[in-house]
Amino acid sequence: MAERSFAKEVQSLRLADGEEFAGEAILAVTKALLQSGVAYVGGYQGAPVSHLMDVLADASDILAELGVRFETSASEATAAAMLAASVNYPLRGAVTWKSTVGTNVASDALANLASAGVVGGALVVVGEDYGEGASIMQERSHAFAMKSQIWLLDPRPHLPTIVRMVEQGFELSEASGTPVMLMLRIRACHMHGHFQTRSNRPPPFTLEDALQRPARDQERIILPPATYLQEQRKVEERWPAAVDFIREAKLNEVLEGATNELGIIVQGGLCNTLLRALAELGLADFYGASRIPILVLNATYPLVPEEVTAFAAGKKALLIVEEGQPEFIEQAVHHLLRKAGSSAAVVGKGMLPMAGEYTGAVVRAGVQGFMREWRDEPVAMEEVEGKHIPVRELGSSKPLPARPSGLCTGCPERPLFASMKLVQEELGPLHVSADIGCHSFATMPPFHMGASIMGYGLGAAGGAALNVGAKQRPVALMGDGGFWHNGLTSGIANAVFNRHDGVTVIVDNGYSAATGGQYIPSSRDGMARQQPNNSIEQAVRGVGVDWVRKVSTYDMDGAMRTFREALTTDYAGPKVIVAEGECQLNKERRTRPLRRQRLAAGKRLVSQRFGVDAELCNGDHACIRLSGCPSLTLQSNPDPLRSRPVASVDNSCVGCGVCGSVAHAATLCPSFHRIDVVTHPSLRERLLARLRTKAIDSLANRLAPSRQDGS
Repeated sequence: MAERSFAKEVQSLRLADGEEFAGEAILAVTKALLQSGVAYVGGYQGAPVSHLMDVLADASDILAELGVRFETSASEATAAAMLAASVNYPLRGAVTWKSTVGTNVASDALANLASAGVVGGALVVVGEDYGEGASIMQERSHAFAMKSQIWLLDPRPHLPTIVRMVEQGFELSEASGTPVMLMLRIRACHMHGHFQTRSNRPPPFTLEDALQRPARDQERIILPPATYLQEQRKVEERWPAAVDFIREAKLNEVLEGATNELGIIVQGGLCNTLLRALAELGLADFYGASRIPILVLNATYPLVPEEVTAFAAGKKALLIVEEGQPEFIEQAVHHLLRKAGSSAAVVGKGMLPMAGEYTGAVVRAGVQGFMREWRDEPVAMEEVEGKHIPVRELGSSKPLPARPSGLCTGCPERPLFASMKLVQEELGPLHVSADIGCHSFATMPPFHMGASIMGYGLGAAGGAALNVGAKQRPVALMGDGGFWHNGLTSGIANAVFNRHDGVTVIVDNGYSAATGGQYIPSSRDGMARQQPNNSIEQAVRGVGVDWVRKVSTYDMDGAMRTFREALTTDYAGPKVIVAEGECQLNKERRTRPLRRQRLAAGKRLVSQRFGVDAELCNGDHACIRLSGCPSLTLQSNPDPLRSRPVASVDNSCVGCGVCGSVAHAATLCPSFHRIDVVTHPSLRERLLARLRTKAIDSLANRLAPSRQDGS
């Protein structure tokens, strides 16, 4: 169950020769894969390419018709290893994952793939997650491409260009015998546009053909002395072949300008941002025609020396618009020009910031400074600024309130962390190793729980050094997605092998929730051809853990009791708590259609809401401090003699009951009440409601005269 269904949109993947596709770039990439004759696809979900996996899953029937194998991989390493099918066979394969974190996980398989080389085209669609909207540490994919000699495409955000880069990415891979990475930023993933389609192509050489005619080449095995030969071939054969293909296929683009004294070299993915900045400075129109010549690098690695030197010819200075650091492209351009004897100055970092996302405002300021410094006849900046389209800066408006990442309304993890927080108040502060996933938000207010995050499924491993038999045991967090991705071996099995005495809490919310709700091995349901409902508890016991407990996250009393036991038991060895509670967002996606069906059929439906009795609320606000639910807020106290605001539950409440559970577990507040809202009630319920209403009205009428008399 994914965050978004593409069941209707995937029908556009059937478009044939000469028809027009209109839609999102994620769908366009999938269509380009099918037009290219891909034989197999796989990957691991993660922003900003989670939706690519969702599209592939929803298009499974179309893939099957073409004979394309699709797998949701257990990890990025699994996905990268899939590309081994292209090492010995003319099979085109594509996999996808998230940015540098995914590439790091896949690095062993990917480096070996790059060393061995490929016969069929091998394409890795990487969701580059750099910038202010990123969810990870800030690194670039460029470094890995350079390290392993994998060619890197960074297409400008323009659907025909993205589609062409997918198709020619396979051709580049085959022409040079090297895997290719195609990098898509989040804005490129979700942009909309048009392109003219071609008919889908079944793979000319199928996976069945490979099994019927198995092949192997000893020189492609990653063992000495073959590895030494592979290294030589990378430099002497594959690199020149890649450069020749990039040049001859014209993967990079030159946008001619009205002047030739200056030029700009830009990463393809930043081209639209640059053109917008130029337009705001009056140096381009809003259709992409620039007064300044631009070399658009749709292929950022390797660079083509002749293209760089030809573009620099006759120019006084070049501005390199390259996001992030180190400045790989700037250094390479500088080297190529100096080696060719060019006198053109290379300007980049310094004029533009070394780190951080290159937003429109950042690029505009950099271009403005570049023009001021290097133009022979200084630009009349007052004229340029007069053409600048005013953009309301945040600094001129009221300060925005802080909005740290947090758990969703009704999240099953909220009562778990509230339980852990309450137990800490009893037993003292704990060292908690956090992990990647929704549970990483426990490091934020109001829980402040988690001292480090080292990687997906590495929560237990992150606390390994602290298992020293001290009075206070270390605690580690891990999600069900991280458990299957990496945590079973690196965390749990490692804890058994090294006789850890710590506590690992595995949060089982039923999905890969943080990436959009995709299925994982322990999900209660799955897609066709998948085997779901694999037990985390059995897997943990299977690697040797004897102390295992299962709790419901919504049962705060039970969770506190179990957590307290784990921290105080005399048992010496790894202790695992599997805390179960279905992701509320996915539960809503699953149950909402069922509720609509019941309502449409006129059937009885009960929904729960919670509220706060303002007269009973004492203003302690433990419900907010210990849960932080977004549906909890404050309102003015209706009692004129009490100044403290009271808690209130707004309309976003999903009736999970966490706020009431927190209040009662903390033994602080009796003010919460539950309301059962009954739609299409039974005859008995309607009669009871009428009797209750009459009784209440009668009592109210009796009390009215005494109230008027002031008695």
